[in-house]
Amino acid sequence: MLIYLFQLLRKALDRAEHSRRDAYLASAVDMVELERRMHASEID
Repeated sequence: MLIYLFQLLRKALDRAEHSRRDAYLASAVDMVELERRMHASEID
């Protein structure tokens, strides 16, 4: 039971992180900024 709850929590946190990252990348004003943000998010 705890393993199932852990998996659900992990999926929810992964989705939240992906949404946050997508919003961050989408707010770039140009391609140079987008590439810089993409590179920075890969390092993190």
